[in-house]
Amino acid sequence: MSGIFVTGFIATAITLTGAPQANAWGTSGHNIAAGLAESRLTPTAKQEVDRLLAGESKPTLSGVSTWADQIRSDGSALGKESGAWHYVNIAENNCSYDPAVNGNNGSNIVEALRNQTAILADRTQSDASRNQALKFVVHLAEDIAQPMHGGYARDRGGNSTNVTYLGSKTNLHSVWDSRLLAAGKKSDATYVKELTAQPTPALGSTDPAAWVKESCNIAVSPGVYPANSTIGNEYTAKYLPVAENQLKMSGERLARLINTALANG
Repeated sequence: MSGIFVTGFIATAITLTGAPQANAWGTSGHNIAAGLAESRLTPTAKQEVDRLLAGESKPTLSGVSTWADQIRSDGSALGKESGAWHYVNIAENNCSYDPAVNGNNGSNIVEALRNQTAILADRTQSDASRNQALKFVVHLAEDIAQPMHGGYARDRGGNSTNVTYLGSKTNLHSVWDSRLLAAGKKSDATYVKELTAQPTPALGSTDPAAWVKESCNIAVSPGVYPANSTIGNEYTAKYLPVAENQLKMSGERLARLINTALANG
């Protein structure tokens, strides 16, 4: 399935009109990546993060990591507007992000992450605007590492690809959101501890377009879309380490992004 490409006008039309996709990583994945990122903040960035989040009920990166998903169902204008900010379908374009082809008029995860990072870094913006931007940055920098959020338009990033995973009927997007991590049977705290203890890998480009290309390359790789719709332990053994590595990269990149944006306090 992953080798079949829809091209040209049809791919563009699907990209722009497809229904919103499900949340990425689930609560655990977001908590884990944000917890790792928090441990990597510089003192200057940490002080500013603490100041900006001081009014939150849970004033930590983990505490606000799912806010951008929560507002999608609250009926607010921002929730509706930001729904498309969580993904960009680039698999039909050979995993290349092209604003004119799959950019959805700027309403996608690459542009949203760029824009919200700029607001966070802009000291002329109000604290309220920068608080909101920080919450988007935390969430979207994690979403962009979920392979299905850079995947195919034709199945809405795996949402329309039904599978039975470990005996439960679900879809491929959900498997990558949370079910792989759940199969690992580790607590969020254990994951944070283990991933934080690992050496920081080479983080590559600072451009979100490069990050989503990496995610897309995973989504289209042979085997991610299984030949048989019933999958289980073999799929877990092969792809849980991939999901864990993506969480590691997203947490490290999020920390780098925040440290750079808040370098001057």
